[in-house]
Amino acid sequence: MESAEAPAPYRVGRWLPSDHAFLARWLAAMIHKTHTEPRPLHPAIADFRDLIEADAAIFMLFNQMFEQVPRRPPYDKDPTGKCQVRDYQHMLQLLNTILTHAPEFDQTGLVGCPINTIFDWSMGTAAGMAAFLDERVNAALKKILNAWGRFLSSSDSTYVLSDHPHKGWFGADARQAMPDFAREFSCDPDEPHHGFRSWDDFFTREFRAGVRPVASPDDDAVIVNACESAPYRVARQVSFRDRFWIKSQPYSIAHMLANDELAPLFAGASVYQAYLSPLSYHRWHSPVSGTITKAYVRDGSYFAEAASHGFDPAGPNDSQSYITEVATRALIFIEADNPDIGLMCLLAVGMAEVSSCQITVYEGQRVRKGDQIGMFHFGGSTHCLIFQPGVKLQFDHHGQKPGLHAANIHLNARIATVVR
Repeated sequence: MESAEAPAPYRVGRWLPSDHAFLARWLAAMIHKTHTEPRPLHPAIADFRDLIEADAAIFMLFNQMFEQVPRRPPYDKDPTGKCQVRDYQHMLQLLNTILTHAPEFDQTGLVGCPINTIFDWSMGTAAGMAAFLDERVNAALKKILNAWGRFLSSSDSTYVLSDHPHKGWFGADARQAMPDFAREFSCDPDEPHHGFRSWDDFFTREFRAGVRPVASPDDDAVIVNACESAPYRVARQVSFRDRFWIKSQPYSIAHMLANDELAPLFAGASVYQAYLSPLSYHRWHSPVSGTITKAYVRDGSYFAEAASHGFDPAGPNDSQSYITEVATRALIFIEADNPDIGLMCLLAVGMAEVSSCQITVYEGQRVRKGDQIGMFHFGGSTHCLIFQPGVKLQFDHHGQKPGLHAANIHLNARIATVVR
């Protein structure tokens, strides 16, 4: 899809740098910290260890995933010549360290998903692909992510919301990357940490009133952007069931919609997918005016990536469509006021650590186009708008081609118009 263009300088959405040297340097520092400041395993990490060691199949996979990492550069060493993550015991120690660390700003190679960095090579192996699709493994990972989420929601996590010139989220480098932060987002620059109470409070920040006006608020033929996001892909006549794990990664409606009883209505659907950035806004808004028909979160995988591209450190780039079928995701069905749209679905998909989907609307609630309906905690990932067959749409990508090189389209800006 993007083969004719130069490689993206960052993995999708700027969550991780494409240059593995950035990740390796960060990981080397984390390994050093883990070895110099050992601490007892957090209960959630200890439970994960017990699961790995008690179940024969999981024990085998978590040994094989590290054995299957190639024994040649760049997979075997970090830039200092030391081995990277050597085995599952080392993995557990690193996870234990991360539970009391919040992401720092880094303009040279933003590490927005540190746990993904630990699994970077092993998740691309055959054993890793199997392990990270296992329901028991994902249940254990959910406990770990929830524990980390509690730290990120505490005041202890505000140490990165500093004015350190390079590492602080209000330092010189960050201000250069986000020059309009104080003007766009609700905050108080005169307060400590700009008034944010925690890392999660900072990452789920809200726009100031009037910053993202709703396009054509009284025209129900205009569909607006549900997230501050960049267009990734548009697909039409999507099959009800398809081989979503193959190289082209076609969408598979039944699996995307978790075999919901409403899923058959979307056989042959049109799908618009877009992805979010860690520097941006992480809440979801209704793309249409209408009524919430159904809304719930479906648990799924956290670190699974598509096998179709082989052993590739840029696996998350190549798995954007794949994870819509397997990752933790929120499904919000909306019956649009416009009968030419009818029932549609917003699918908010978690990726790696970014899998805490919170729905803030209820079934039967009336929403207007642009109303807030939910959010990702710790940033954002990707989302889809799914329309039934027969809905004729003219998409507006704001002068760009969908893909990994696309830029954000503003929240509440027009992204499609119903054509009669």
